[in-house]
Amino acid sequence: MHPHSAPKPADAAPTLAPQTAAAGAPPAEFARATAGLELLSSAVVLVDGAGAVCYLNPSAENLFAVSTRQQIGRPLSAILGDPPGLRPALDNAMSNNWSYTGQNVTVRRNNQSQLQLDCTVTPVNVAPARLLLEFRPIDAQLRVAREEQLAQQQQANRELVRNLAHEIKNPLGGIRGSAQLLERELDDPQWREYTQVIIAEADRLQDLMNRLLNSHRMMHPAPLNIHDVLERVLKLIQAEFPEMRMRRDYDVSLPKLTADREQLIQAVLNIARNAAQALSGSGEVTLRTRAVRQVTLAKRRHKLALELQVIDNGPGIPEDIRDKIFYPLVSGREGGSGLGLSIAQSFIEQHQGTIDVDSVPGRTRFTILLPISQGV
Repeated sequence: MHPHSAPKPADAAPTLAPQTAAAGAPPAEFARATAGLELLSSAVVLVDGAGAVCYLNPSAENLFAVSTRQQIGRPLSAILGDPPGLRPALDNAMSNNWSYTGQNVTVRRNNQSQLQLDCTVTPVNVAPARLLLEFRPIDAQLRVAREEQLAQQQQANRELVRNLAHEIKNPLGGIRGSAQLLERELDDPQWREYTQVIIAEADRLQDLMNRLLNSHRMMHPAPLNIHDVLERVLKLIQAEFPEMRMRRDYDVSLPKLTADREQLIQAVLNIARNAAQALSGSGEVTLRTRAVRQVTLAKRRHKLALELQVIDNGPGIPEDIRDKIFYPLVSGREGGSGLGLSIAQSFIEQHQGTIDVDSVPGRTRFTILLPISQGV
């Protein structure tokens, strides 16, 4: 832990109402005293004199992927691991009633993924809690800047895709009309089935082109269960890639989402289909849902959001296109159109959400965040 500034005596330790050491519900006074911490974007953890956790705010639960109920009374190391220098800093702050700030603290979330954080340690007047720890991801500002850049990129993407849609729309009409004429000349019902497939697919693409040409059209949002959307995607992928292993990892307690059903199906289908194609139709794709708290999407703060992940065990995205994967016409697959992920990003952005990807050989994860609650 590298100090940002020298330790200094706390001018006035924050005062919170006492809390009993029991792991049950905290006293009403403590709940009122910590109410202001509930809406903070930074992660806050209270610990007692022995280093056991007394309280986590929702941002801390989200950042460290833990729940308050499970962590109360457990050692802080169960959440953070054992970052170098953190324990002496805590002991020093507790013994001398000093506040302390450290930069670039490396913690290991759930003993797996690493986080780089800034940490501020402040003594507090509360029993049994003795210290307040505030954590801020050091890449927070970089993430905001990147989201703004992605928004500008998305606007450029939308214009390009709309131009392409104009070029595609007219040939589609010709294909559909020719299939209809051909169907009238065919006596065999089996052959007519093929022309009907051509007509149905042309109609589906025509509808998609209309959506792209009206990217600012009024959506048709309605309450929906996100798992109904994912089950539809799962069936479509299994029909197209019968050898694929599709794994569900759902949080069935998630509330309903207000969204455009068809847009979400298309967005997730495009991502899952890309994954299946990267695996050559033989591998594993996981559809995962979780709730996340206190997130900022499209510059608005939301108490609750949906985290939807599409994870595959394929070869990964080539490094040379990883930063451009959402651009139109950029594809890591020979013969790919490079439109699927751009369209997915457009639809998610219209829902005031975000989509991101991290990829290494053997694991590619697309993460979609969609607001559930109103901004606060």
